[in-house]
Amino acid sequence: MKRAFALFISLTAYVCLLAGCWSQRELTDLAFVIAIGLDKTEEGEYLASLQVVNPGNVAGAMPSGGGAGGVPVSIYTSTGDSVSEASRKATEKVSRLLYYAHTNLVVVSEELAREGLDEVFDVMERHHQFRTTAKLVIARGHSAKEVLSVLTPIDKISARQIIQMLKFSELAWGETSNIDIWRTVRDIAVSQRNPVMTGVAIEGDPRKGKRQENVQSSVPDARIKLDGLALFKNDRLVRWVDGPTARGMMWVLERIQHTNLTVPWEGKKEAIGYRTTRSKTKVKAKIKNGRPSISIHIIAEGELSESRIPINLANTSLLFRLEKELERSAKEDVTKAIKAAQREKTDVFGFGAAVHRAAPRLWKKIEKEWHDRYFPELDVTVTTDMHIRRTRMWDKPY
Repeated sequence: MKRAFALFISLTAYVCLLAGCWSQRELTDLAFVIAIGLDKTEEGEYLASLQVVNPGNVAGAMPSGGGAGGVPVSIYTSTGDSVSEASRKATEKVSRLLYYAHTNLVVVSEELAREGLDEVFDVMERHHQFRTTAKLVIARGHSAKEVLSVLTPIDKISARQIIQMLKFSELAWGETSNIDIWRTVRDIAVSQRNPVMTGVAIEGDPRKGKRQENVQSSVPDARIKLDGLALFKNDRLVRWVDGPTARGMMWVLERIQHTNLTVPWEGKKEAIGYRTTRSKTKVKAKIKNGRPSISIHIIAEGELSESRIPINLANTSLLFRLEKELERSAKEDVTKAIKAAQREKTDVFGFGAAVHRAAPRLWKKIEKEWHDRYFPELDVTVTTDMHIRRTRMWDKPY
């Protein structure tokens, strides 16, 4: 009896480890959607462009986009009155079941972003397969379909190239934001902060970029590039910012990491190069006479990476002057960014959240008028503290 009972327990344990197959799908029945592009047609319908992997042209191939063979991805388009209808309608053109579990990128046209992305966010969050960790970018100057149609020379799948560009550009350049759908929705719904998203543009001829020849040349006819930051008010795009203004926003958002900066010196523009190795941004709210104000303190450490003019780097007083010039430059960028956001009445920095933490009762009174009344007139004080820890070169450059 004991032996039979032990056998029963063992069999029961083994059964629990067995995997069921009621929802089994063969790989040959699935079409892997890597990226989604969303545009608006002249009739006001949604145009969905699905970037689907051609497995026979990707499997076992080198990561380079060049070489012979067919194209690695295909673009399937369809229209509909809603985002979900447009994407489902694409099944009329695909011989496999569309599978969204590996969708890592969503490209939205500027026109659609200016109208509002509430329906887009709703569909992405509700879809049982879709990952809210997918990156979100705005097509600038071109349609989302055109962006996804460009064949890229390094990564065979252009969606992956855009994702990698977002990652490394934010790290090294500091004028773009590597943001996903989940963080965007959280910013809008929870954190009293409006989102910023990176723009994606096409450099060259987008029609030639769709051809296989685009990745078989050392100088492609069309390239995908990141292009500025899109400022949003709730779910609508209101303005683009570029260059130092975009970098100033990244300073406040504490997204400057290993960014390279340049400052003028002795009348020469971009004479000294500085690479940040670590930075910290502290945002605090103060309340005086019932009026909120914000103080921003930025601390950064880094190393000199370039000197285009003769300069004695062994001179400590000169290094101190360089630090002051770096502080002035960073403060100027941050001030430009704050003024740009205040002009558009959109708090993309989370200043409202800081006021909420400092004075919850006051926040309840001003919350509804924060973006349109209080934020544009908000007094913001910016202080910077930059340190040069290493020169990484000879005391005197060549």
